[in-house]
Amino acid sequence: MAMTGVLRPGHAVVRVLDLEESVDFYGRVMGLKETGRDKNGRVYFKCWDERDHNSFVIRKADRAGLDAFGFKVRDKATLEKLDSDLKAYGVATERMPAGEMLETGERVRFQVPTGHIIELYADKKDVGNGMPYVNPEAWTPDAEKGIAPIRMDHCLIYGGDIDGNRKIFEEVLGFSLVERVKLEDGVTDLATWLTCSTKAHDIAMVRHAEDGKLHHVSFLLDSWERVLRAADLMSMNRVSIDIGPTRHGVTRGTTIYFFDPSGNRMETFCGGYQWYPDMQPVTWTWDEVGAGVFYHDRKLNERFLSVVT
Repeated sequence: MAMTGVLRPGHAVVRVLDLEESVDFYGRVMGLKETGRDKNGRVYFKCWDERDHNSFVIRKADRAGLDAFGFKVRDKATLEKLDSDLKAYGVATERMPAGEMLETGERVRFQVPTGHIIELYADKKDVGNGMPYVNPEAWTPDAEKGIAPIRMDHCLIYGGDIDGNRKIFEEVLGFSLVERVKLEDGVTDLATWLTCSTKAHDIAMVRHAEDGKLHHVSFLLDSWERVLRAADLMSMNRVSIDIGPTRHGVTRGTTIYFFDPSGNRMETFCGGYQWYPDMQPVTWTWDEVGAGVFYHDRKLNERFLSVVT
């Protein structure tokens, strides 16, 4: 646990094929709040209960996928220390100036062994959640717009050297291993779930032949009933559902996997247990991987394994 270092996932920057179609999907169907557009063509969103200016950013490109995944750190001193620690570990870093992303401070950017771009930052403008900091109500009308997730919660990335990734996240950034799935040899990790907080996971990764791939970005809902409501809204809007509503064995969360108009897989997620540093990692063996991923069906579907962007 690193609540004095890396605090939480902060933003996902995702490529889409049709910008305005995607703006409509994420605004109207997902219920995210658009917070700005920049000169580089990026459109910024936040979930209704998030206080920072943005957590989900899209830009038009000729192929879908993930540009970068960012984590917010405690303060500027923490950002400087982690930048120094990454360099000492042998990881090349790049400084992205304050304002290069709307309402976001200086970012430290680096590439992990699977080819994914990870960013760290300390400052992002607090635009609030529509309620005052003194005597707030329980929720705002925005909480009922579309699927209306509470926050952008985590991502799952696919690539080759997930062991190298894990070393950086654990040994430099202070993450901890929460769960893992083993391959048939009983030794090699097929997948790992890591946390920087008390959540069951803040990032997960799966071993895959191609580097730099996105499996999904996940959005948090606050109840199983909201997951079911999300499924209704997806059906009403003819959203392509991969699987769900169902439950994971890993993390014990409830879930729906679905695709945005560009083919990027997204997730609505609820639950998952609380994790603390004295807890041992949970291991799933190859013969029970189906139950680990989809607890009710106890088997995987081929699209879930093979479709990435």
